[in-house]
Amino acid sequence: MEKIEIIVNGEPNRVPAAWSISDLVRELSLEGRQIAVEVNEEIVSRDRWPKQHLGSGDSVEIVHFVGGGDQE
Repeated sequence: MEKIEIIVNGEPNRVPAAWSISDLVRELSLEGRQIAVEVNEEIVSRDRWPKQHLGSGDSVEIVHFVGGGDQE
């Protein structure tokens, strides 16, 4: 199986060439979590994750939403 190198949150990763964002999210055990995904500085809406395939050299940023705030 051919692998490509991508950068995920600043760290190099090798993943199968046919992977989509959904595959990456599943592999990282982030399914069902409140996250946002950006590929090459462009936010990708959740409905596009299964269709958006990753390419060699892509830079992926995954941001977790954290609740909270001032408790006053």
